[in-house]
Amino acid sequence: MRNQGAGKAGQATPPLKVAIASVIGNTIEYYDFLIYGTLTALVFNQLFFPGFNSQTGTLLAFATFAIGFFSRPLGGVIFGHFGDRLGRKKMLVLTLLIMGTSTFLIGLLPTYSSIGIWAPLLLVILRFTQGLSAGGEWGGAVLMAVEHAPENRRGFFGSLVQMGSPLGIILSSGVTSVLLALLTKEQFLSWGWRIPFLVSVALLLVGLFIRLKVLESPAFAQIKAENTEARLPILEVLRNYPKNLLIAVGLHIGSAAFGFLVGVFIISYATNQLGLSSTFVLNSTLISGFAYLFITPVSGWLSDRFGRRPVYIAGAISMLLFAFPFFWLIDTGMPSLFILALLLSQIIIGLMFGVQAAFYSELFGARVRYSGVSLGFQAATVLGGGLMPNIASLLLGWSNGGTWVISAYIFLLAAITVVAAFSAKKTHG
Repeated sequence: MRNQGAGKAGQATPPLKVAIASVIGNTIEYYDFLIYGTLTALVFNQLFFPGFNSQTGTLLAFATFAIGFFSRPLGGVIFGHFGDRLGRKKMLVLTLLIMGTSTFLIGLLPTYSSIGIWAPLLLVILRFTQGLSAGGEWGGAVLMAVEHAPENRRGFFGSLVQMGSPLGIILSSGVTSVLLALLTKEQFLSWGWRIPFLVSVALLLVGLFIRLKVLESPAFAQIKAENTEARLPILEVLRNYPKNLLIAVGLHIGSAAFGFLVGVFIISYATNQLGLSSTFVLNSTLISGFAYLFITPVSGWLSDRFGRRPVYIAGAISMLLFAFPFFWLIDTGMPSLFILALLLSQIIIGLMFGVQAAFYSELFGARVRYSGVSLGFQAATVLGGGLMPNIASLLLGWSNGGTWVISAYIFLLAAITVVAAFSAKKTHG
């Protein structure tokens, strides 16, 4: 990953400019993907699955949420293949277009009351295309930042891209909070829920304008100049990097599950089970998002000083130890302890997330890096994050409202992440 120019000498885009372009694009992708999760937890059961009781409607709404995750590995394979063959930049422009268009169209969808069963079916199709886009976005965005960065600052510049996740949380929670404050419940259910999806078209135009001004990654430009592109990148990953691929899945499976427990399931749980107001819960998510935003670049910087493994292991062990105390705090129903639980959880998630860009990039060779990081990360996102809201809902019903079983599930996945972090070889330096 030498920091050479993309083509002619001196043509490489400055690392900070690349990182800013990547974080803006990644923020837009996360906003588009997460706003769906926020509204799934709040209203989609009523809009697209009426006629069911609250728990069944919520489960069905969360099932459409999970569809977007099942298509993410497919997106990772497709965009990873062409990203390793044709370039990172072209795929990032395409993923942004697909995500923005899908999100905008969700805002135009008729509900079940208008077109019946076609409403949830069209919702599933658009959610599937969102997942395809998200599957190819993350790998390309982090590689553009890391492959442009100086060798001793890959962790920090990679972590700037990771800030797209907390910024997406802040944007999606903030927009929804404002709408809930300004509109009545009837207005929000009638037409207000469409606004967060429709405004994404403006974000799409901004993201495209910025991404088109960034040059191709120096690492890929070198591969292209030497005509050494991998013919079938995904097969090369499976043949040459099987252990690292498994490690990549294990590294994220715990943080993905914990992240979507905190960011999606807990919104539904707090409003429906604890009786907390939607506005308070979203504002709490917004506040905790700022903690996530702060810790992410700090952990990237720390990984440049002390290595990827030590920082990641610290985050993974913290997640393991916090699995049960998280719900102990949440279930008090006390607003202050609810906020504290979200703050601590987002700090732990950010500690791991800030390291992932550089950590994953260094697990695979440049010829197949887009495919390797995308498949590893997205497979973990499906197994951990995509299923988490549904699994948590099912476990809550099975235990008659007891949250200890959800904590036990998070503990198990966190243990897998700890093992994966210890199994990874040193990549820093």
